[in-house]
This record gives sequence, structure tokens and C-alpha cells, in this order.
Amino acid sequence: MDGVLVDSEPLHKRAKELAFGDFGIHFPASIYDSYKGRPDATMFHEVLADRSVEQIAKILHRKHQWFEKIEHELQPIPGALDFMKWASTHYRLALATSATPRNRAAALEAFGIADLFEAVVDTARFHQPKPDPEIFLVATRDLALRPSDCWIVEDSLPGVQAGKAAGSVTVAITTTFSRDALSAAGADLVVDSFQELQNALEAS
Repeated sequence: MDGVLVDSEPLHKRAKELAFGDFGIHFPASIYDSYKGRPDATMFHEVLADRSVEQIAKILHRKHQWFEKIEHELQPIPGALDFMKWASTHYRLALATSATPRNRAAALEAFGIADLFEAVVDTARFHQPKPDPEIFLVATRDLALRPSDCWIVEDSLPGVQAGKAAGSVTVAITTTFSRDALSAAGADLVVDSFQELQNALEAS
């Protein structure tokens, strides 16, 4: 969802910066970039490894509070909503996201696409974050399909790696990382837009 359907990465980064700032913590931009496509909890526990579990939980909670204050600024990725409506008439769809249940529900509701998915997997339904394939294996199991019969659309390097590890055709869209980086991560197809993806599907 984040980075594929919703242009949320800038807002998540800002919410993290604000939360860390509230506790007198500052990180360079490269730190945030290195955690694109990975759950907040993973980042917080790794970059704050010298702090207590209780304090990490407080800072993470503050991040969620900041995000909820600014999430009204969320915008869909260009072409994403039209593509989803088109895809829903041709394919069975599942959403597999590292977002929390609350953020996932809010985003889908805001853009009116919640009903397009037969299955939804968020952080409440998997334990191992990407690049582990668990999230996608749960989604394909929900659809009662083999992973090899599914296409996964991702924007992040861990996401591409997870899709390939699941055994699915993995498409990468260049909303977050460069074409070269996504190809190097193992993407079967790299596209710059949803129209390009739709064209590829119609030709397949």
C-alpha cells in the first residue's frame, strides 16, 4: 500500500522526525532512506537499540500520533486508483501491507478502494517483516492460490526481495527506488507508471 497505492513515505518520514525530535533525537536522511519499505517497529528497535523497551514504545507511539495529525495530506500515487478499479474487473486482488491495521483501514477508506480486495494482510497478520516472504504467503493463502500464479506489485527493495522469495512474479514501480536498484533486487518487471503496468498485463 505505502509507496505503491499511497504516497505516504514523505509523511511517515516527517512523523518519525517529529517524534524523534520530541525526545531530542536526530538522524541523518540516509537512516530514514535505509528503512524505506520496512515496518516502523523494525526501524525503531534497531536505531534505538541503546534505549529501554518502554522508551522505544513511547517514541513509537508518538510517531503514530504525529502521523494521524498529518495523514489528511495523504495523496494516492498517480494513476493508482484508476488502475485498481480496472484491475478489480480482471483479477482477484489482495492487499499485503506493512502498515498497521489502523493506518491501512484509514487509507483504504479515504480513497474508497477497500471493497476491491478479497484479502487484506497488515501487521496484525504476520510476524516476519519483508524481505521475509511471510506477508505474501499469507495473502496468497487467503486467495487459495499458489504464489507462482500471482503477480506482486512492490516499490521497495525489501518488498521485491520478499515477492521473489514467495515465488511470485514481482513487478516493481519506481515511486520510491530507482529502476536500477529495483532490477538489482530481483524484480521481474520494472515500470514507471500504472499505465505501463496495465499495458504489460493486457499484453500478457
